[in-house]
Amino acid sequence: MKRTCMAVAVASLVLAAGAATGSSHREAPEITETPKVDNTDVYLFRSYEAGREGYVTLIANFQPFQDPFGGPNYFTLDDDAIYAIHVDNDGDAREDISYFFRFHKRFRNLTVPVNGKNIPVPVVNIGPFGSTHEQKTNRNVIETYTLVTAHERQNANANAQPEISVARNLSGGEDFFPKPYDNIGTKSIPEYEAYADSHIQRAALNKCAGEARVFAGQRKEGFAVAVGEIFDLVHLNPLGPVDAEGSDLDDKNVTTIALEVPIGCLTDGSPIIGAWSTASLPTRGSGQGQGRGRFEQVSRLSSPLVNEVVIGLPDKDKFNRSHPRNDSKFAKYVTHPTLPELLQILFPSVEAPNMFPRTDLVAAFLTGIEGLNMPENVRPAEMMRLNTSIDPTPVEAQSNLGVLGGDLAGFPNGRRPGDDVVDIELRVAMGVLLPEADAPSGQLPFTDGATVSASEFRVTFPYLNTPLPGATDD
Repeated sequence: MKRTCMAVAVASLVLAAGAATGSSHREAPEITETPKVDNTDVYLFRSYEAGREGYVTLIANFQPFQDPFGGPNYFTLDDDAIYAIHVDNDGDAREDISYFFRFHKRFRNLTVPVNGKNIPVPVVNIGPFGSTHEQKTNRNVIETYTLVTAHERQNANANAQPEISVARNLSGGEDFFPKPYDNIGTKSIPEYEAYADSHIQRAALNKCAGEARVFAGQRKEGFAVAVGEIFDLVHLNPLGPVDAEGSDLDDKNVTTIALEVPIGCLTDGSPIIGAWSTASLPTRGSGQGQGRGRFEQVSRLSSPLVNEVVIGLPDKDKFNRSHPRNDSKFAKYVTHPTLPELLQILFPSVEAPNMFPRTDLVAAFLTGIEGLNMPENVRPAEMMRLNTSIDPTPVEAQSNLGVLGGDLAGFPNGRRPGDDVVDIELRVAMGVLLPEADAPSGQLPFTDGATVSASEFRVTFPYLNTPLPGATDD
């Protein structure tokens, strides 16, 4: 009964979340102050796990730059936040389906006897856990989450509330889902991969005939980028080998929220969907601790690097607080991008495209590409778009350049873990989609030197790899 009451309260919070609106890795000044709600990456793709071709996987990552040894409290999510993945299935730049996640920590306050007194311990576990049911008593912090589905009511007035429903955990029968603890190390959690995989749960979603799968927990960072070099005035050779630098995030972890949903539960007439994720926090004075109140959106993300290298510094925080339907206010950053001009200044031999407005970037970032993933009567808005009628490419045949590499199931038609989105976006920014006369350097193989491929990842849900441990036996 207590859990059911909490789920109802969470569902009520979903309605409150839209009352006020206020990513990428540390992409805007304000989000650096609240890393637990910093949205780092979004993935959207037809599942390519064997037997799961009829599903779409949606992933939103949070909390960048996690050192595996980041104890003693590690990287739990924010109990006061609402994390969400939104889906637009008719191209009007409004969410038709939203999946809201609320997390809850319970402290067991374990003690040890000290000279006849039971004293609470300062750490999150007092022995190994994960292998047996009995070992659960060694865990001092328990984290769970509730998943709420919200369907916007069709043909209703503008003030109509969405139809909300709490997802049911088909694996355990509850209305909440367990979250694995972070990968403390091999002594605390000897078989972490198996322990984490046991938290992949089957879920029943409202208005969805098939079963979904859900996972929330720590993963190894999968985004490949030479982030230090890029932001040091592009301190690399942008035309050098694609693996010259290596990824600066290769020794980091991240927190993943992953959801796999039957295609038919996401589409409505058209096979094309758009998706983005957000995180929201209570507004000042609205109360904390999962009580009812007003919330402010503080993070927003779909395509990678948009806020880092496309949106101008004065508008970065505004973009994080904005809704896709209002993206016309940021259009100048897409039609007249600054990144190509900066590259030309830093590398005089490189020529920036000379065609304006940049309709090619409008297609890549705001509308989808005609004939590939652009909905009919689309309203331009920055979101990741996926044509679900395009079959997934088997992992061994995937091109890490996605559509640029002739693989129509890859970025910017959605995004898979093995898509080298930095190289793709660099080349698109420099005009690879434009006629050569308008983009003299557009066909050059621009790169940040940190490559990635599908073979580096799991081929099963949630696709991102087991997180790095904080300590090992070595």
